[in-house]
Amino acid sequence: MNGTRRSFLGRAVGLAALGMGAATTSAYASPGPATTPADAKPGPATASATGRCRRRIPPSGIGMHLYTMRTPLATDFRGTLERLAEIGYATVGVSGRHGHSATDIRRMLDETRLRAVLEHVAYTTVAGSGLPQAIEDVATLGGKWVVVPSLPVEMHSPAGYREAARQFNTAGRVARQSGLKVLFHNHDGDHEVVDGENLYGILLKETDPELVGFELDVYWAAKGGDDPRRLFVQHPGRFPALHVKDMAPNGDFEDVGSGVLDFPAMFDTARSGGVRQWLVEHDAPADPFATALNSYRYLSGLRY
Repeated sequence: MNGTRRSFLGRAVGLAALGMGAATTSAYASPGPATTPADAKPGPATASATGRCRRRIPPSGIGMHLYTMRTPLATDFRGTLERLAEIGYATVGVSGRHGHSATDIRRMLDETRLRAVLEHVAYTTVAGSGLPQAIEDVATLGGKWVVVPSLPVEMHSPAGYREAARQFNTAGRVARQSGLKVLFHNHDGDHEVVDGENLYGILLKETDPELVGFELDVYWAAKGGDDPRRLFVQHPGRFPALHVKDMAPNGDFEDVGSGVLDFPAMFDTARSGGVRQWLVEHDAPADPFATALNSYRYLSGLRY
């Protein structure tokens, strides 16, 4: 990122010393595995050592988006889930089944006492004839949300995003019949202004809040120049799930809590946004299990 982008992100999401490379806060010790429902809302304020009341992420709200763990999952799916549970994770977002059926994965989740809250499903499936099966599979996994991870590149225009909004509303009505909801996951390009219109804003404005929500990837939102705090406040209840991903000083990916994103400031308005799941993600971890441990320790100890 150039200096202008860094400056803008600093104003937008409170990036801490982007050019200096200082981490925003340090990691804390894990409080142990979750014992409350997997879709819990932000927890109550707790008293810190200084006597101030500080909020925390409920243990049941800390999950792992399994794209992070794709390399070990490919060779040992159950063993990978077991290690995530041992770290303390309560939930997962499914992204790639590695040859397993939804029923197989549900069995392994039950055996390791993890819960799937969502699955990523291609736009062409959600907007096409594969939607009923996708809904059935998410229900089998035990999830609540069918998540579209991205839009086809040819739809990158206001007209394309309006078509996507229409398709999301249609799919959302079908999903609601099974007690599920359709969500959209963003990348940085989704926050661009094209022909005078903010593409992400089109989706927010033209989808029915009762039918369609958003899995906000805070890294990509920040990199795209948007402000999660603003989104949470201006669009209350639209963001039941987050991808929590940190940014290195050079703009690359980093373990949560080891980069420059100001998560306490970012999460300050999470309750307004309706956030119930904080799903860790790292797109290119050198050691997926080290990333999982470092990120869990940070989120489980965070007070904001």
